[in-house]
Amino acid sequence: MTKLTRRMMMTGMVGLPGCTALTSLNEAATPQDVYDLNPVSFDAQIRRTSRTLLVLEPTAPAAIDTDSILIRPNAQSIAYMPDARWSDDVPLLVQSLLIRSLAGSGQVGFVGPSGAGPVPDMVLITRIDRFGVDVRGEDDFEAGVTLDLTVLRDSDQRIVGSRIFQGVAAPTSDEAAPIAMAFQQIMDATLPEAVQWIGSQVAAG
Repeated sequence: MTKLTRRMMMTGMVGLPGCTALTSLNEAATPQDVYDLNPVSFDAQIRRTSRTLLVLEPTAPAAIDTDSILIRPNAQSIAYMPDARWSDDVPLLVQSLLIRSLAGSGQVGFVGPSGAGPVPDMVLITRIDRFGVDVRGEDDFEAGVTLDLTVLRDSDQRIVGSRIFQGVAAPTSDEAAPIAMAFQQIMDATLPEAVQWIGSQVAAG
């Protein structure tokens, strides 16, 4: 039985009848490791536009809209790692990654979240369809991310472009740190293409 499987079983035991309130309090008081993801960097600026971009907070299913690290033991089940979490709820984490990566690319005149900066020329809408780890078999895990991105013009709400970006990576073990590293690998591979596509849509819109 893998460490990840044992941890998920322990998490499930906390909710079983007969567990004492003290046990629940002890579980709640256990410190959790916190993991963050870094934006991608660009060696040189690519095509630049003076237009401004508003990045809305992404939407996601309830199972993903949390700071817990999502684990799917099978297609019908959902669990979370009890001893680790993300630095923010996943939608806010992804929003921050997009904003920081876009700002670092130098493609747009201004990029920021809702309520920040000038009136936007363009708006980025993001739907997170996948952000978790699937258990494929004994000691076989796959981290996966799927982002559905839509760029629209703010003045008339016309959709300029829409595209899905996705990636997978295999964690080297079932521990939290290698799992977080697998998500970073996905972002490192996926965000550069997504950022360049977003910039091209903003310029074309």
